[in-house]
Amino acid sequence: MNITTKNKFIAYFLGFLQAFIGLTAVSGGFRLVSNPKGMSDFPIEWLSNSPFTNYLIPGLVLLIVIGFGNVLGGAITFLRKKYSGSIAILLGVFLILYMIIEVFFVGLRNYLQPLYFILGVIVLIFGFKLSKLSITFYQLEVESTPNKLSA
Repeated sequence: MNITTKNKFIAYFLGFLQAFIGLTAVSGGFRLVSNPKGMSDFPIEWLSNSPFTNYLIPGLVLLIVIGFGNVLGGAITFLRKKYSGSIAILLGVFLILYMIIEVFFVGLRNYLQPLYFILGVIVLIFGFKLSKLSITFYQLEVESTPNKLSA
């Protein structure tokens, strides 16, 4: 597989993954913000060992940072902008940290917590791969330009 094909595969896979994470996080974040006092599947008692008295702040972080951030990151990745790898790295770190903090405060409650932790790691890895491919591509482009400083 040549570098262009590999770069396209990584970009499309990463963009799809970010869009999926973003859309599901928007949905989950909207549910938490709409019902900050808890729901049957997210009882308020889960927050008893956390600094939060309701789900408003965690829901806003999930909605805005994880949700809208990954939707925007996915769009940037699909457009194959040179900084899409760096954005993916940042979003992967945010998702990993969100899941670690959530499990620390509310405990391991369902399969989605480890699943999204793993998805965050995958986004992080593919973000590094995409960044490395972009750097390599741009370095080759710069090195192939003629030296116009010689007189």
